[in-house]
Amino acid sequence: MTGKGRLLRDKMAESGLVHIMAAHSPLSARLAQEAGFDGIWASGFELSALYGLADVSLISMTQHLEMMRAMAERVDLPVVADIDTGFGNAINVIHAVRQYERAGAAAVVIEDKSFPKVTSLVAGGRQELLRIEEFQGKIEAACQARTDAGFLVIARDEALIAGLGEPEALKRAAAYEEAGADMILIHSKQRTPDEVESFVRAFKGRAPIVIVPTAYPEMTAARIRALGKIRMVIYGNHAIRAAVTAMQDVFAAILKDGGIQNVDKEIVPVGEIFRLQDMDRVKIDEKRYLR
Repeated sequence: MTGKGRLLRDKMAESGLVHIMAAHSPLSARLAQEAGFDGIWASGFELSALYGLADVSLISMTQHLEMMRAMAERVDLPVVADIDTGFGNAINVIHAVRQYERAGAAAVVIEDKSFPKVTSLVAGGRQELLRIEEFQGKIEAACQARTDAGFLVIARDEALIAGLGEPEALKRAAAYEEAGADMILIHSKQRTPDEVESFVRAFKGRAPIVIVPTAYPEMTAARIRALGKIRMVIYGNHAIRAAVTAMQDVFAAILKDGGIQNVDKEIVPVGEIFRLQDMDRVKIDEKRYLR
């Protein structure tokens, strides 16, 4: 049992709202921890981007699981694992939940799309959802598979993404809560928070709500708290976007300047990378053990 699920639950109970930052590597996870976030989102989208692949179920469970494990080993924060559709049907979900729990995850998020999924925010993407009853079976399987009662099973409701409207989103959320989901993640690609806010106000269930405000960035913490039902906000792709922005700027500057003489003053020194690699601890261990 990891205990990280209980830690995440305690953070939500204490603060009322936890802020979870996406990561795609142990380094980005450590930076998120040092920045002060409450947890890490082991993002399938970010890992796909790291490999230069589309987020359409091309990354295997093994690839994602190993990266999630590596992140969990390098940070003290709870890790929320984005396992897309659960890598198959309910049988696959059972295997996945057992593996992710053993690897140190605090929670898994499973979405109600068909496999292979297409990333939610791409224009014109295929967004096919499972039958409600089939996805209920996957949620029930996930809940039964966990060995730590603190481990969170979060059901991701994609009805708004699929253009099926609020009544269908509410129907699905209620069914997923009935199946045992600890939290409901409602997703939207509208450019304003209105659609999500309307859903949250209309939702009559007891399960806390999770949002990912990538498409509607003006959804501030104050606005989220005012709704009263949201307990987790995930910043779903900002680590990889920040990394790409920085690399594009630095690479272009080096070519423009004909060298690194200018950018060298704008980026962190090598010593900062050594710190993040714990090189001081390596040197101490060398003195102690290498004879």
